[in-house]
Amino acid sequence: MNDPVSDFESEGGAEPPEPPEEDEEAEAADAGPGTPLERVTLTDAARELVSRLEQSHGPLMFHQSGGCCDGSSPMCYPRGEFRVGASDVLLGTLDGGTPFWMSADQYTYWKHTLLTVDVVPGRGSGFSLEAPEGVRFLLRSRVMTDEENARAEAGPPPPTGADAGP
Repeated sequence: MNDPVSDFESEGGAEPPEPPEEDEEAEAADAGPGTPLERVTLTDAARELVSRLEQSHGPLMFHQSGGCCDGSSPMCYPRGEFRVGASDVLLGTLDGGTPFWMSADQYTYWKHTLLTVDVVPGRGSGFSLEAPEGVRFLLRSRVMTDEENARAEAGPPPPTGADAGP
């Protein structure tokens, strides 16, 4: 089995997320191939910020483009104010029904990882809603275990922007 912590790469020297407890790994393995794999989650701090942003801006969405500079961080927008491309991949839906989209190119690199959206002090992108808060969203990741990877590969491919319609 893969060691999720040793496979972790981080931005700015941040500490890796804690590896799943043995019980959590057993639950994930016991979930079976028919249970959807949760590919993206929020930390408590990110969940709190998303909630505050929703109160101010209404329903939200995330997009991870993988571009340089600001585009390498997950960007948070009012839902519908960022046009998702046909090849963008819907990784999952976060708390409150917030979709998390990723460009197809980035998905190719990240598809074998589980992602956690976190928030840290610092200047965010001028386009992302958290920028005026003095914080920015970032992704933490860990490589899927063999069992999680098997579940992901056994399931249907994630929806794309082409599936979402206009």
